[in-house]
Amino acid sequence: MMRNSSTGWGWLARAFHWVLGAAIIGMLAYGWWMNHMAARPDRLFYRSIHADIGYLVLLLTVLRLLWRGINPTPALPAETPAWQRIAARVSHGALYAVTILVAVLGWAHSGAHTPDYSSFFGLFHVPQITSPDKATAQAYEDRHILFAYVLLALVALHLAAVAFHHFIRRDRVAARMIGEEQAGRAS
Repeated sequence: MMRNSSTGWGWLARAFHWVLGAAIIGMLAYGWWMNHMAARPDRLFYRSIHADIGYLVLLLTVLRLLWRGINPTPALPAETPAWQRIAARVSHGALYAVTILVAVLGWAHSGAHTPDYSSFFGLFHVPQITSPDKATAQAYEDRHILFAYVLLALVALHLAAVAFHHFIRRDRVAARMIGEEQAGRAS
């Protein structure tokens, strides 16, 4: 089923989750590698690929939020304590907000950097939201990196919550994101 229900995530929400999850983790690793490799003449190429995927992450995150806004959010089990419900809402909101912030800071860095990273896989140029300025580019890059580490911490927290639900509570909350809520009802 494409749409969410009160008990499970639809296939589109799950697809957004897994594609964005893989892209975000990949971008964090790629960004770390890119910033720690020795200076090379092709460094602009690697940064351009990072920017291109970042533009996609931003677009997909916005689309995911729009989809989430017009679909029900599956309910947590009735026995879930209030503090866990609040923690889930806050942590998911923080994941979305920081993902968008990291992507926008990267986009701002692109426009302030010379040359910019506006060429989207060589197909077209992404309009830039800032103007070239070396000091400003460095400030945006520093903040982009700082919030990438914040995003990494939020991803780790999210994975810890997944493990808690799957291995300790055994409440099938985590299984819903792989579509097992239908399998659990069928058996």
